[in-house]
Amino acid sequence: MREKLIYVLATAASLLLARNLAMIFLHLPDEASQGMIYRIIFFHVPAWWTAMLGAIVALVASVLFLVKKDFRHDSLAVAATEVGLAFLTIGLVTGTIWARIIWGIWWTWDARLTSALICWILYGGYLILRRTVDEPTQRATLAAVYSIFAFVDVPIVWFSIRWWRTQHPQPVFGQGGFLEADMKSTLLWNFLAVGLIGVILLLIRLQQEENLREIDALRRETHAIS
Repeated sequence: MREKLIYVLATAASLLLARNLAMIFLHLPDEASQGMIYRIIFFHVPAWWTAMLGAIVALVASVLFLVKKDFRHDSLAVAATEVGLAFLTIGLVTGTIWARIIWGIWWTWDARLTSALICWILYGGYLILRRTVDEPTQRATLAAVYSIFAFVDVPIVWFSIRWWRTQHPQPVFGQGGFLEADMKSTLLWNFLAVGLIGVILLLIRLQQEENLREIDALRRETHAIS
């Protein structure tokens, strides 16, 4: 059932992404102040949203594991963290490329960028932590607690441009946004496409994690017998 769902979502995501790419590169005009480089926003912003959604899923799954001690929630937490971290990396990389063109620098230590980098480090640390603990229950428990701690930085990243004066521009949707209606519409459609890709990767990674857990259980049983 999960495999069929992955194929259906992959087909939908492929068709939607092809449609969006045609709109982004063939139909939409250059933005008045930024020129053609503004098109990176159609990938930069959806990547950040998908990363934040991954962090939320990881938080909920971690809390559920601490409450129910069900390893399926631990599998979901690590899968969501890995996928979210991948999109967080895309967000950081596309952001530095955009900054180089618009600001003339690759990086600046303002509140949004610094808190985002800290977020990347924290969730990278989550994956490192899991590799240092062999016992499954202890590993899942420590990882769940750490995931809850790491999530504290997520709202800081989100609200940093409202709480402090930053070089980072204001959100596209809301006060300070600069995109025209057709550009915003295309951005919303690409939110959906990138989000679907995130869901597909999550389902694939979740299946892998569950398979690894089964293999680990069989290995432990074999050692116990021998």
